[in-house]
Amino acid sequence: MAVSVLILTLNEEKNLSRCLQAARRVASEMLVIDDFSSDSTCAVAEGHGVSVLKHRFASFAVQRNWAMDNGHIHEDWVLHLDADEIVTPELAEEVREAIASAPPDTAGFLLSYKTMLNGRWLKHSSAFPVWVLRLVRRGRVRYTERGHGEGFEADGPIGRLLEPFLHYNFGKGMAEWLDKHNRYSTNEARACLSELRGRGMDWEGLTSRDPVRRRMALKQLSFRLPLRPWLKFMYMYVLRMGFLDGAPGLTYCTLQAIYEYMICLKIKELKRHEKGLPV
Repeated sequence: MAVSVLILTLNEEKNLSRCLQAARRVASEMLVIDDFSSDSTCAVAEGHGVSVLKHRFASFAVQRNWAMDNGHIHEDWVLHLDADEIVTPELAEEVREAIASAPPDTAGFLLSYKTMLNGRWLKHSSAFPVWVLRLVRRGRVRYTERGHGEGFEADGPIGRLLEPFLHYNFGKGMAEWLDKHNRYSTNEARACLSELRGRGMDWEGLTSRDPVRRRMALKQLSFRLPLRPWLKFMYMYVLRMGFLDGAPGLTYCTLQAIYEYMICLKIKELKRHEKGLPV
């Protein structure tokens, strides 16, 4: 069974070759959707014989939907990747087996990922497994806005694959990670305010067997707790045993606490703007 692979990029010359080479394990066709990179990202893609479409990035949901709508892809199954993500041989084999045996009404499959730092899998501190919908049947899934990430609406059942992909989200260096999460924290702050003022807390979701719903319910709960940065660090480093990941685990947990603090600061800033108060 054949798969179309759609890869989102922005200044990914350091990561893209590795991503493309690994994606060939499962792809019958690949397409790069680029956010007008200023480096050699497009040249790297074309050097691998991969076409590039340029589209201004608004959000992950918008970009993935636009790619499926405008990429002129040919296969029924689509695998969505970012340029810092790697398809392992084991995952490629599971993808082929899953789509070959999927019932006709299956809309997609959730995948998990291994977060990598300094060459080490952050098994504990990254809260593995985190499930994301990345393998979808064309025309059966639409991505929806959810903070800096995406949710989804599916016309049919969603399965789950056991083999994870690798996520090298520090592949462009620590400065880039901090800059990126500064942007992400703005979106998260807006989503947090919207969540607090919108629907009520999904208490039943905290014990749901659906991992996506359970994760969202935990996120809703975190919006309502004081001392969020400190609690995030304690949860990841102590309760999730991030200390077992060594020095990379300590680094990652600290960075995540900093990220939470950035979100908290921006929530306060947004509230002051709404009241017409100086920042």
